[in-house]
Amino acid sequence: MLKMRLSMGGTKKRPVYKIVVADSRFPRDGRFIEKLGFFNPLLPKEKKERVAEAAPEAPKAEAAPEAPKAEAAPEAPKAEAAPEAPKEEKK
Repeated sequence: MLKMRLSMGGTKKRPVYKIVVADSRFPRDGRFIEKLGFFNPLLPKEKKERVAEAAPEAPKAEAAPEAPKAEAAPEAPKAEAAPEAPKEEKK
């Protein structure tokens, strides 16, 4: 059975955790299947928000392959908009 876990790292009194997917038979800090992210409980709240915003989203699980779509009629090319005339200033 697969489980999501916090795998402990860091030093004494300064924990850092990896969020991992592991088989339930493996030890907490042992072998894992995939690393999903990290968690640092010692970061100030404002830094946590910045890190969360800056971090890219975790890759989504692969979905089942989609069935090929039926052939659609070719799309007509879009007409380009005519350039606008410069606006006149009122005095």
